[in-house]
Amino acid sequence: MSGQKERVVAAGDQIRVNYTGRFENGSTFDSSEGREPLEFTVGAEQVIPGFDQAVVGLKPGEGCKVVIAPENGYGAHVPEMVAEVERHLIPDSEKLVLGSMLEVSLEDGQTLEVQVVELSDAIVTLDGNHPLAGKELHFEIEMLEFV
Repeated sequence: MSGQKERVVAAGDQIRVNYTGRFENGSTFDSSEGREPLEFTVGAEQVIPGFDQAVVGLKPGEGCKVVIAPENGYGAHVPEMVAEVERHLIPDSEKLVLGSMLEVSLEDGQTLEVQVVELSDAIVTLDGNHPLAGKELHFEIEMLEFV
């Protein structure tokens, strides 16, 4: 038997994983099932911090289950990122549906993607938080290979 240790995932490694992300109630919000595996560089901020940390130390063929708190996921839900806008001020407002995404221009020239979270005849409520902000995320991750 050789004295070599099997390689484990460390920061800087480019890897491929399969994963399923669920909410606490068990409903799936994202999965690589039926798609190409997720490929990313560990520690390069290409995935949320909790996901990045979960794969460190895994070997090809190993898996893990991890619960990621909002601060290691998409952050807390910030109430100041929710705004009510008069419907007539939004172009093509008659086409709006709950859950649709809009791009809005900010005063500094940057753009922000917002989601329509409430609709009435007069008011549209827009949320600039990431849809997964403030949520506890449950992931099953399978380390496939180094790239």
